[in-house]
Amino acid sequence: MDGTSELKKTPLHALNLSLGARMVPFAGYEMPVQYAAGVMKEHLHTRTAAGLFDVSHMGQVTVRARSGDNADAARALETLVPVDVLGLAEGRQRYALFTNDQGGILDDLMIANRGDHFYVVVNAACKEADFAHMKAKIGDACELTLHDDRALIALQGPHAEAVLAELWADVASMRFMDVRACDLHDADCIVSRSGYTGEDGFEISMPAALAEQVCRRLLDHPDVLPIGLGARDSLRLEAGLCLYGNDIDTATTPAEAALEWAIQKTRRAGGARAGGFPGAGVILPQLDKGAERRRVGLKAEGRAPVRGGAVLAADPEGEDVVGTVTSGGFGPSADGPVAMGYVSLDRAAPGTPLFAGVRGKFLPVTVAALPFVKNTFKR
Repeated sequence: MDGTSELKKTPLHALNLSLGARMVPFAGYEMPVQYAAGVMKEHLHTRTAAGLFDVSHMGQVTVRARSGDNADAARALETLVPVDVLGLAEGRQRYALFTNDQGGILDDLMIANRGDHFYVVVNAACKEADFAHMKAKIGDACELTLHDDRALIALQGPHAEAVLAELWADVASMRFMDVRACDLHDADCIVSRSGYTGEDGFEISMPAALAEQVCRRLLDHPDVLPIGLGARDSLRLEAGLCLYGNDIDTATTPAEAALEWAIQKTRRAGGARAGGFPGAGVILPQLDKGAERRRVGLKAEGRAPVRGGAVLAADPEGEDVVGTVTSGGFGPSADGPVAMGYVSLDRAAPGTPLFAGVRGKFLPVTVAALPFVKNTFKR
């Protein structure tokens, strides 16, 4: 794209500019990469207090059964994802994956049971394709709405609950992956206790027209700073969370991506509703027997970060290639370079020494357990 005139703008675009954001193109939108504090301070502030993120570029979709029975919507969604949607209780949310016939990942997403419909949040870069995929596959059974009339924000960090409780006291009773409707500053909101930082926090959907006033009210709190995409990326990397298009894509399966935990027993071989989703013939055997490669954490020696795309080798000359780095950078809370990548299964054990190609040299790295920073979700 030649200029920002071609980029879409979120409902919080004017607020972002007024806060001194440095804007960059991202997933077809003009988005804040950082604010005045800078990426390092924004990252650390989120870990110690509370950070406010504009994530309105994400896709928000409602899925409603044409029959009026929400169980029919659940069964329809289960034909697209390898997770237990039918068993998802009202007021609860679950991480899910759209898969293809080869077992690859089309996108990762969140599915919430809202009682009479399901509320789905998909990645910004995939939302048009995801919506088309859903319409083609389950459009006969379900009424689908992709919302461009709602904003989405994330309030993340150890002080997030206390900050949000000043607007809505009931938030204190929510636990990780709970979803509720509430009124925030006269805005009709959907609040989930979830996020993409490894910290306790919330994602809040609200009418676009009221988003700026809600955000200004939150930013009035001395514990809250606006946070851009730069810190969002370093936070999720430390938390060991995948970025679609980098760490997972149509060429990676759930088992390769170390996402087996997202597939419940009822959808696995021998389960009550085993299979029935795209790629089941590839995915289910890998859940039992493992895949030939696996996503792992990587810690580099020294201070030089190892970036996505770097080759991983078993020897310092780089002749025995065993994998590739998919995401990498400096982890402010980990106080050193951190990365994720794929290696052959025989090299995936924590503590395994490897070498990463950085600027023509192969630097020592060690396979590390994920996450790099302990999560603080309220269970």
